[in-house]
Amino acid sequence: MVENSELLDGSVRNILEQDQLKWVFVGGKGGVGKTTCSSILSILLSRVRSSVLIISTDPAHNLSDAFQQKFTKTPTLVNGFSNLFAMEVDPNVEKDEMPNVEGMDSFLSELANAIPGIDEAMSFAEMLKLVQTMDYSVIVFDTAPTGHTLRLLQFPSILEKGLGKMMALRNRFGGLISQVTRMFGMEDEFGEDALVGKLEGMKDVIEQVNRQFRDPDLTTFVCVCIPEFLSLYETERLVQELTKFEIDTHNIIINQVLYDEEDVESKLLKARMRMQQKYLDQFYTLYDDFHITCLPLLPEEVCGVEALKAFSAHFIKPHKPSTTKGTVEEVERRVSALRMQLKEAEMELDRLRKGKRVL
Repeated sequence: MVENSELLDGSVRNILEQDQLKWVFVGGKGGVGKTTCSSILSILLSRVRSSVLIISTDPAHNLSDAFQQKFTKTPTLVNGFSNLFAMEVDPNVEKDEMPNVEGMDSFLSELANAIPGIDEAMSFAEMLKLVQTMDYSVIVFDTAPTGHTLRLLQFPSILEKGLGKMMALRNRFGGLISQVTRMFGMEDEFGEDALVGKLEGMKDVIEQVNRQFRDPDLTTFVCVCIPEFLSLYETERLVQELTKFEIDTHNIIINQVLYDEEDVESKLLKARMRMQQKYLDQFYTLYDDFHITCLPLLPEEVCGVEALKAFSAHFIKPHKPSTTKGTVEEVERRVSALRMQLKEAEMELDRLRKGKRVL
């Protein structure tokens, strides 16, 4: 393991101090605590920025659960804050909003089938167009699990391919679309030229945002994981893909870490601690140039604004066990805990003996 003196600060202070930062992505494997981490990051950023927007792009939206407040696809002020807003975006195209006419469905279906991901790309582009019209100091993305996130980062190229496919299908469907849209009086909104113009407009927005995404002064990606093999593997895959897309990443949050500070005598927990330590060592070896923040596993869920605020302390000041192994204080605590366990066992034995005499 890398010597402690060589490690970078194990907090997210570097993100809070990056004044020009505009986009913060939070991602990782499913079930590692991305929503909790992104929620707390947005709370911390709201303390140093004029206005913050947190957006969930995960189909299984959890922002409402984390803040215990209902959010929609419209930015909503988070209770207890004056400058923190949240919204939950459906990454899929809402087909109910499309014209339900024969031919139009066929055209859109043909386009979506020909280019996997084009529907999500168009939806994401629409969301970015909306966001860009708003004046937020920084925007935090609570993303879907890794695979979906990587696809999100490929949207610029998907849209470019989609535009080419749209042109290729123009001759095949152009006449039919024109007839149908004229018949239903929708030529201005859903005509061939209107659709192509809409896609080109989205592409312009995406290309502009894509340039910002590749600027390390404006964008960073925070990887969230847990100290287990699959999560380590997924994090390495994510970091490699981010490097390929030229997106800056220099923070890793390791969640659900077990600390030997509660005089735990459980063989299962001790085994889990040893397993976690093995992977923690690997994280520090692989990512010695990253800010690695370790968060303790809590006995309760982190839900609600007050709980999120309380847990945010671990993002600023690295968690340290309350006792150090091998000290007088640690041994005294272990002895005290064992005496308590012995007393409880003797009381239980006494109750069992009395019950047996009654029988």
